[in-house]
Amino acid sequence: MRRLVHYIATTLDGFIAGPDGGDPTGPDGFWPIPEDYIQHLVAEYPETLPVHARQALSVTAEGTHFDTVLEGRRSYEIGLAAGITDAYPHLRHLVFSRTLAESPDPAVELVADDPVATVRELKQQDGKDIWLLGGAELAGSLYAEIDTLIIKLGPLTIGDGIPLFSCKAAFDPRTWTLADHTALKSGAVFLTYTRVGS
Repeated sequence: MRRLVHYIATTLDGFIAGPDGGDPTGPDGFWPIPEDYIQHLVAEYPETLPVHARQALSVTAEGTHFDTVLEGRRSYEIGLAAGITDAYPHLRHLVFSRTLAESPDPAVELVADDPVATVRELKQQDGKDIWLLGGAELAGSLYAEIDTLIIKLGPLTIGDGIPLFSCKAAFDPRTWTLADHTALKSGAVFLTYTRVGS
């Protein structure tokens, strides 16, 4: 069965974005992107690079982890504001929204249904794992469905911002097993956790 993998970057103090919800890696972002970080993404997670980064880095690798990406409306609209209607044309791209009436891109599937029911259906289908990109609200609503966490822990704190999970996540303590880790010289650490009992 396919797994739902929350593959996300977070600061040391647990934030995935600043208070305004903007792209922390964008032109006005605060996220450090050193060379070894980019090299690790290209080597290990090429399918998670957005189309403009893949083109700039001449990345054509299909990737081994994911063939589907899930995104909330607010995260998706960050790309739209930059003129990108589908940042992941190499993946099946689902955007959860109850307010977008029509997809700005024919390859992007809008989903107004319950995220939990949708993910349970996706898990039963053939394919690679399912990448939960964000944001915090979607991750909060899918908290109980997450099988694996891949945390790209950045060597910075920001004090306030959007947390890893929104308040939509119910209080439900879970135990995770460290399955893999990679520490980069620049200070970022990639931590892979699998849910106990998953």
